[in-house]
Amino acid sequence: MASPRFKLPKEGYKQRISVVSIGATRRDGGTRDKSYRIGGENTPAFHYFDGFKACHPVISEDVFDIPIHLPGNVRHCFGDAMEDPRDWARLRVKKYAAKMITLHLVSTDPKVGNTSIAEACKTIEDVLQAVKVPLIIGGSGNPDKDPELLSKAAEVCSGESVVLSSVGPDMNYRQVAEAAVKHDQSLVSLISMNPDEMRRFNRNLMKLGVKPSNIIMDLFTGGIGYGVEYSISAMERCRLLGLQGDPFLSLPIASATSNAWSAREAWMHNEEWGPRELRGPLWESSTASMALLSGADLFMMLHPFAVDCLESLFDALFKPGDLYSTHSPYSMWVEG
Repeated sequence: MASPRFKLPKEGYKQRISVVSIGATRRDGGTRDKSYRIGGENTPAFHYFDGFKACHPVISEDVFDIPIHLPGNVRHCFGDAMEDPRDWARLRVKKYAAKMITLHLVSTDPKVGNTSIAEACKTIEDVLQAVKVPLIIGGSGNPDKDPELLSKAAEVCSGESVVLSSVGPDMNYRQVAEAAVKHDQSLVSLISMNPDEMRRFNRNLMKLGVKPSNIIMDLFTGGIGYGVEYSISAMERCRLLGLQGDPFLSLPIASATSNAWSAREAWMHNEEWGPRELRGPLWESSTASMALLSGADLFMMLHPFAVDCLESLFDALFKPGDLYSTHSPYSMWVEG
């Protein structure tokens, strides 16, 4: 009598995740040397047994418009370049091979430097000239000033296909959305770990004319030991609902894994915990790894070593013919 054969059931998903393009080359009417596409998943992350396909994830590396307080082992990587965002961006690209830069305009916050919108836009223009990788333009987090700042940034960066980060329901997001539509820029919609609120907010953005191909969701990323389990749950829920047909959640996911540095374990001196020079970057890269496996497509990161670790994971998971290939017998999972 022939042994029964097990046929793996395949989950049928109704909808693919939308694809967002970041950066415009000269062919596209911009000045960037390269552009990237994120999203496009047809199954949950790396479900190769269901025929997983997706655009390659991308990492954007943090640059701030003024020197800010950072752990010593982070500052050591950048030195005096932190004094000027142009130099910092150049160092990121030339020394650390950054594929994308997130320019955080933190000095515009009235409680920090209250830098004018005009001066902030000059900084944006300087960084656009200094490096030719795609940009994410980040505000200060001030809900009163960010709408004007991000709207003007959309105009200054017209033709460059930048990402404006971020908009939320506690600010005049209509102003930013209208500017993004006018200048064909993308937005990061920020809702903290609440898929229901994310759905409502994305629906409101789409009513204003923002296309799904111009929205990236940020459900907030808590570091390991500091809320990452809630982030994982929110990301996975949004991804599953999007694949099942929810048009307001079938969008790429962003993960600001530099938030992991808020964990004291990442930077505090404690000999029993091991050297901070390794512990901090590993804390960030491990947080990023969890976000990747939960469906994140775009990563905003701080430490170069953490970036290298995540890039290595990308290589392993996207390498053709590896253990996770659809051609691999499932007995390998059991037999080792």
